Amino acid sequence: MYEQLQEEAAALNVVIKETYLPGRLKGLYGENEILINENIETSIEKTCILAEELGHHHYTVGDIIDQSKIMNIKQEKLTRRWAFRKLIPLDGFLYAFNHGCRSRYEIAELLNVTEHFLTESLNYYKERYGLFVRIDDLHVLFLDPLSIHKQL
Repeated sequence: MYEQLQEEAAALNVVIKETYLPGRLKGLYGENEILINENIETSIEKTCILAEELGHHHYTVGDIIDQSKIMNIKQEKLTRRWAFRKLIPLDGFLYAFNHGCRSRYEIAELLNVTEHFLTESLNYYKERYGLFVRIDDLHVLFLDPLSIHKQL
């Protein structure tokens, strides 16, 4: 998926660079350039960071680093939501359950995201839909506890 996101960025004329970033920064976006912390060890975590930074390309206006401002917080939430929908669409859970995944660890591993990213995406989906959401005509995704039920 990291490569697909790189291709998407290239199609949008967004340059990606892996470089040193100070402190706990994992990624930054600005002026059609994404910086990814070179010290991130796994491609799975890089994928999650890149997805969020691409979300900044689509939704962010100006410098939003100061997260004490309401407008900056709102823009940050928009980018994260975009990343969640991009990497873990609702039918991704159906895909994972159909492949035998039952734990969050197994789902995250199959979908190539970190467990933290999966947990945050579940929180987003719960915030958006409540405790359950219909995936298609046959399946309902229960978000807490996490399960899928087939309608008869």
